[in-house]
Parts: sequence; structure tokens; C-alpha cells
Amino acid sequence: MDYILEGLINGIVLLVSGDEETYSAISTTLKVSTMSIIASLIIGIPIGFVLGYFDFPGKRTLRTISDTLLAMPTVIVGLLVYAFISRRGPLGSLGLLFTLPGIAVGQTILALPVVVSLTAGAVEGLDRQLKLTLLTLGARGRQLAISSLWEGRYAVLLAAATAYGRVISEVGASMMLGGNIKWHTRTMTTAISLETAKGEFDMGIALGLVLMLLAFAVNAALSAFKKRAAQ
Repeated sequence: MDYILEGLINGIVLLVSGDEETYSAISTTLKVSTMSIIASLIIGIPIGFVLGYFDFPGKRTLRTISDTLLAMPTVIVGLLVYAFISRRGPLGSLGLLFTLPGIAVGQTILALPVVVSLTAGAVEGLDRQLKLTLLTLGARGRQLAISSLWEGRYAVLLAAATAYGRVISEVGASMMLGGNIKWHTRTMTTAISLETAKGEFDMGIALGLVLMLLAFAVNAALSAFKKRAAQ
């Protein structure tokens, strides 16, 4: 048990002293997770609105697919994206493999079903009279979509926070697509995995503490959103 206490103390020292390698992994994680969550929101919110607002043939099938993909293993996503962006893949010429944008592509795919399904659910849960009211007031097209999403904004924010928690804590896709390159593509989760395998617990614990703080912040935001939505 002594090595756990020692690792905890040394991990805190690394954070307080501003260890460059530790903060490089933190910075990389924040950069790539920000890219992926923004992309997933830009793509996923409109899709989720369409699935939740309109009735059309195949809607139920699309919802089922989106809901099923919520549980997609991260390594499967990493494998599929790797096949496309590797040198022999159809997108190999883009040079995305072992780069932050390459990791962001994989994380975006992971976050997308979360955003789509939860946004669709939020739109479906809106008051049925809202659509008639908006149409009566003359809302059309973009105005109708923006007004509807604004009414369900807390649920959409819940979707965003849930998706962010999904991407910031995953390790499989980041390891496969980024290669865990020091000072370049090493994220907090991949660094923890590497350092633990090496028997070096100091940095692993330090990054674990930061990851727990971020997870706590996301959960606190989720609780706040739920409270606001319930009022």
C-alpha cells in the first residue's frame, strides 16, 4: 500500500510543479476533445432534430441504429477509422493517422450517436402544442428548428455534456489512431495506460486526478442542467 500513497504524493507534486510531460498530455486531451465535441454537435444536433421532429419512412430504423451505436466499443471505432485513414486506406492521402485531427475523427464518431439520440429524444419530448404555436406565429425552416431546440436547450446541453464525458475518457480509439506519441498525440488516458504498464504510477495518478476532476465537472454540469430542466 505504501507505493500507492507514494504515487499519490508524487502525482500531486507533478501537477503542482507544472511537469511539462504531464501537462502536455492534459493539453493534448483538451485540444482533441474540444475538436471532436464541436464537430459532433455541428453534425449531430441537426440530425437529431430531424429524427425527433419529423415523421418519415425509415425513421424508427435510424433511431434504432443510433441508439445501438451508443454502446459501440471504442476499439471498433478505432479499427474502422484506422482502416480508412491508414496509408492503404481510401483516405490515406490526407495524412490523418497519428495526428490530433485523426484522433478527433474517431472521437467524433463515438460522440455522434450520443448527440443524435439525446437530441432526438429532447425534441420528441417537447410540448406537442409548441409546433402549432410556432407555425401560427409564422416560424418556418431555420426559425422553426432554432426555436424548437431553444425550448429543449437543457436537454441538448445534457447531450453535449454526456458526449464530452464519453470522448474525454476513452482510450481505445486514441491509442490506435494517435499512436500515443510523446509530446504529440499522447492523451491523458493513453498516458495513464502506458505509465501503468511500465510500473510508473506517479504520472498515471496525476493524470488520473485531472481526469477525475474533469469527470466531476461534467457530472456537476449534468446535475445542474437536470435541475434547471426540471424547474
